[in-house]
Amino acid sequence: MTIRRSGNMVVMTETAIPITVRGDIDARAVEQLRRCAAAGDATAGVLCADAHVGYSQPIGGAVAYPDHISPSGVGYDIGCGNKAVRTALPVDAIAGELPGIMDIIFERISFGVGRKNAERVDHPVLDAIGEADFAPQRQLKDMAAAQLGTVGAGNHYVDLFAGDDGFVWIGVHFGSRGFGHKTASGFLALAAGMRFEERGPDGEMDAPPTLLGVDTDLGQAYISAMTLAGEYAYAGRDVVVDRVLEILGTTATYEVHNHHNYAWRENHAGTDVWVVRKGCTPAFPGQEGFVGATMGEPSVILRGTDHPDNASLLFSTVHGAGRVMSRTQAAGRMGTRMECTERDCAFWVTPGQLRHERERAGLAQDARFTLCPEHPDGRMVKRRGRTKDGAVDFDAVLERLRGAGVELRGGAADEAPEAYKRLDAVLAAHGDTIEILHRLTPIGVAMAAADTVDPYKD
Repeated sequence: MTIRRSGNMVVMTETAIPITVRGDIDARAVEQLRRCAAAGDATAGVLCADAHVGYSQPIGGAVAYPDHISPSGVGYDIGCGNKAVRTALPVDAIAGELPGIMDIIFERISFGVGRKNAERVDHPVLDAIGEADFAPQRQLKDMAAAQLGTVGAGNHYVDLFAGDDGFVWIGVHFGSRGFGHKTASGFLALAAGMRFEERGPDGEMDAPPTLLGVDTDLGQAYISAMTLAGEYAYAGRDVVVDRVLEILGTTATYEVHNHHNYAWRENHAGTDVWVVRKGCTPAFPGQEGFVGATMGEPSVILRGTDHPDNASLLFSTVHGAGRVMSRTQAAGRMGTRMECTERDCAFWVTPGQLRHERERAGLAQDARFTLCPEHPDGRMVKRRGRTKDGAVDFDAVLERLRGAGVELRGGAADEAPEAYKRLDAVLAAHGDTIEILHRLTPIGVAMAAADTVDPYKD
């Protein structure tokens, strides 16, 4: 392997495929990207400074394939991306009304897995789904209609910001919801020789990429289906932003909108390639992007530059701050446990512990039995609760957010700032390949409550 350093950038060459890495990236993510690049005879690979391990292809990674496209590289949330708009409202105009505004946003917009939109939307993209070139997508129209204008779980959000220009900004982050997920999982099943409707094999995190030749019928079908899922994702973000504008009683004066889970046909170094970006914001010279931080830190509007290093990055940049701990590490683990039924008692044990001690005592399963030392005459019942503590003290996070004037609706420890890198640091790692146009300070954050979605399949 040959390693070349240029400022913040590291270029690793192995089997003639240059891999460009920005920032401090986990070695496992680098290996994932190398595997993806080698499998499809890629011309180049990139890891942005927010990169971390993902399913097959790392999040924050981009790969340029001359002859392949990768459903596993684009991922399950086809067309996931960000939209930001500057409103005509000065920040001071909503200062006293912010708590009520956030209540209305959280009430009118659905957040979470499988949620439906209570205010159905008629949109041309739904007609396009009903007449999709890839026929199996047509059967997903009803689900797509029900979820258009809803926001998923995990790190997906609707935020209000105080812009550095004195105006209120709206920012959203989510993708193609169940429509995109069903499309992605269907093609992974087809690639494994199964039917679109079947559940394909759940590969390991370090599974080789699923690649489709772009000159095959299946490859062309995926490109068509991916394009439609991307249009649906764009439509969903438009619908949500329009609804927030309606709630605020204002209009947009400027907007930035971009995917970061998608594949584009581009030309790099004189070669036509499919650039598969998973968690990467396109950043060609002059191209603007909205990059969100965490619930408590400023986000940015940025623009790609013509700096020579940008070409080595396949004109890609970060899509967020980048996780440093998994959801379980941050928030702990939820599961089944046996709890004491006495009021205000916090004692619990695992079902296995209770079963073992009951058997040692020679008692029948239906016999009254407890292990609680404070209530020896009490009972224990099966309930869902926290079985492993997390690293994040979310009560302290909430207090800090309140002190900073941030109105939070939803959210949990798995999305706390402690679970992420600092956005300023990952942006700095990209040096002069980008320029910051605006800094947006969060004043209102709405997202789903804690969930069990695998963050690497988002």
